[in-house]
Amino acid sequence: MGMTITEKILANAAGRREVKPGENIWVSADVLMTHDVCGPGTIGVFKREFGNDARVWNREGVVIIPDHYIFTEDRICHRNVDTLRKFVKEQGLPYFYDPADETYSGVCHVTLPEKGHIRPGEVLFGTDSHTCTHGALGMFATGIGNTDAGFVMGTGKLLIKVPPTVKFIIDGVFPKGVTAKDVILKIIGDIGVDGATYCAMEFAGTAIEGLSIEERMTICNMAIEAGGKNGIIAPDAKTVEYVRSRTGKAFNCFRSDTAAVYQAVYEYRAENFVPVVALPYSPDNVKAAASAGKVKLDRSYIGSCTGGKLTDFMFAAEVLKGRKVCIDTYIVPATAEVADALNKVRLDGKTLSELFVEAGCLEPAPPSCAACLGGPVDTFGRCSNAEVCVSTTNRNFPGRMGSKDSRTILASPYTAAASAVTGYLTDPRKYLK
Repeated sequence: MGMTITEKILANAAGRREVKPGENIWVSADVLMTHDVCGPGTIGVFKREFGNDARVWNREGVVIIPDHYIFTEDRICHRNVDTLRKFVKEQGLPYFYDPADETYSGVCHVTLPEKGHIRPGEVLFGTDSHTCTHGALGMFATGIGNTDAGFVMGTGKLLIKVPPTVKFIIDGVFPKGVTAKDVILKIIGDIGVDGATYCAMEFAGTAIEGLSIEERMTICNMAIEAGGKNGIIAPDAKTVEYVRSRTGKAFNCFRSDTAAVYQAVYEYRAENFVPVVALPYSPDNVKAAASAGKVKLDRSYIGSCTGGKLTDFMFAAEVLKGRKVCIDTYIVPATAEVADALNKVRLDGKTLSELFVEAGCLEPAPPSCAACLGGPVDTFGRCSNAEVCVSTTNRNFPGRMGSKDSRTILASPYTAAASAVTGYLTDPRKYLK
């Protein structure tokens, strides 16, 4: 019997020839990531269980990325970063992206691949549910809690249950105006927010192969919104080129066997996808953008690990060039690298930042998670009242972007930009050549 790519990676990390869904196995971690929200708790568990003088299992394997509550006056947020900074100094950890200096990067899920911490065939545990993003580069990546993370920090191992795999095959060519965000929202809408509970969500097919690495990241990022344990895409030449441009470390590429057994297989034609939105208050409340109704908006938000990459801003710029927004439109680059690109990459002779400002968007914010997680009252873009916001973020639960009275509508960068121009939910295809 063959194995899926997820099963092969886990078998390799467990030192076994094969594993089967449902088995409990000890897995060796390659990377443990934590940030300013969960990092202090993880450190607390580590010190409680292993002692105040204990050393982490592998200094090179621990990556700490403050990103959630950074540009704020909130003293508790500052305390959290201070806790991380102190621990990093105690342990002599080489990978800390400090908000206080030039090493600061921004959102962890975009920083990790940018800085070369993501490699095919490896295992990443992160104290954030959207750690599943990194399956886009052919690795097993999943979110864990502080207790598990504290244990990994001390031992480099974790006992996990091998997930069954659900496969999504998409062949063909996506129409203009359809992005990876539309694809994953459509899938979540089809199977529900519990449709892949504790499953590996494997994405394959010619349409997936045609996507850029950043678009693949968007798809795997939201596997958790269907309940998935991880999202994953088999590495190919694009993957290898991207990874080798970021790190000189060796890695192994795994692919699913043709005889691999799946819990379920869903097949789609790329040509049938259209721009969609997820209406409040669930990522599976999905409607075609063209038929979602004339929903009046108060703001548009383009950013986050899901929608704040350079590719996302290129999409938004296609719509916004030469046009004006009529609602507050927030531009939040995920990382410093993306922010720098906004000031360098040009479209029709103008940088993306210039184009956005001329369109009437707010000045691009410093890179961080910003309002995606709500945050303190002074967080950039946070909803403080009953605003209706079309957003490229990944969750639209009550209060997710701030006030519990606000409403978030999930959409692609194309749709968020087009809707900013009209002030209503808008199918972006009318603005695309």
